[in-house]
Amino acid sequence: MHPGRRNLITDIAGLRVGNAADAALKSGVTVLTADRPFTAAVSIMGGAPGTRETDLLAPDRLVQQVDAITLSGGSAFGLDAASGVAGWLAARGRGFAVGAVRVPIVPGAILFDLTNGGRKDWLEGRGANPYGPLGAVACDDASDHFDLGSAGAGTGAMTGRWKGGLGSASAVLPSGLTVGALVAVNALGSVTVGETRNFWAAPWEIGTEFGGLGLPGQFPGAETPLPRKRLGEATTIAIVATDADLTQAGALRMATAAQDGMARAIVPSHTPLDGDLVFAAATGEKTMTDPLTDGFTLGHAAACCLARAIARAVFAARPAPGDLQPCWQDG
Repeated sequence: MHPGRRNLITDIAGLRVGNAADAALKSGVTVLTADRPFTAAVSIMGGAPGTRETDLLAPDRLVQQVDAITLSGGSAFGLDAASGVAGWLAARGRGFAVGAVRVPIVPGAILFDLTNGGRKDWLEGRGANPYGPLGAVACDDASDHFDLGSAGAGTGAMTGRWKGGLGSASAVLPSGLTVGALVAVNALGSVTVGETRNFWAAPWEIGTEFGGLGLPGQFPGAETPLPRKRLGEATTIAIVATDADLTQAGALRMATAAQDGMARAIVPSHTPLDGDLVFAAATGEKTMTDPLTDGFTLGHAAACCLARAIARAVFAARPAPGDLQPCWQDG
C-alpha cells in the first residue's frame, strides 16, 4: 500500500474537491463532487453531530447516489453551504430526476467555529448567512488539486491543543483499488501525544508526510483527559472514498471501519461533546475481484488514510491574524 500521485482523495479518478473561505469570518466550506453521481453512506459516532440529508444515505432508502458532499464551518448555520452547492449543481442540470425536475442530492456536515475569533456580526442580523455563497464558490474551485491546512472547512478549526485544519491522504492497494480520505479537524481531543509534538497517528505515517517524528518514548496512557471545549464546540467531519464498485451497504461498512482511523489519530475521540462522523463515497469505476478480501482491505485502508489525513490537517495549518491557538509548525 502506497500513497497515490497527489496523496489526496482526488487520486480517485473523477473526484474533485473545492475550497472556499472568508479570512475575516475565519471559516469556510469544502465540497467533494464528481463527474457523475456516486454511491454514498455515513457513519456517525459523535454525540453532537450537525448534518443535512444523512437519513437518505441508509441502504434501504430510495436514492442510492449523491451529487456532492459538503463539509462546512459555521455550526448549524453552515448547513446552508449545501444549499449553495445544490443551487450550483441545479444550474448545470445535475440532480435526481423527478419528472421534468432535477433535484441535486447534497448531504453535508458542519463543525463549530463560531467562537474562534473571526467576524460573526452576521449572527446579529448585520448581513446574510455567508455559507450558501461560500458553497457555490467552493464548487467553482473544485479540481483534483486543493490546499490543506487552513483552507476550506478547516480554515477556523481548532483542537484540544493546536490549530486544526483540512487534511487529506490516499493509498493505492495491491489490488489496484484506490482509497482516499478528506477531513476537517476541529476535535475536542489532541492529535499529539501528551505535551510532545509527536502525532498519535505516527505508526501509520508514510514517509515524512506529517513530519516524520515517530512516536515518543513514553505514553501518558494512565492520564484522564479533561475537555477543553464545551458541549457542541467540537467535531471532526470526514469523507473516505474509493473507486471500487461498492453498494450503499458496502460503503457504510467502509465508513464504519474508517472510524478506527479517527480513534488512532485523536485522543479522545467520539466523545459526547464531538459530532464526529465519516461519510463514504464510491465511484464504482473498478470491479472488486474478491469481494471478501477487497472489502476487508478497503476498510483497513480507509482507517489508515483517515488517521494520516487528520495528522496532515494539523501539520499543514498556518497562522492567521486573531488565532486563538498555535500552529503545529510553529510549536
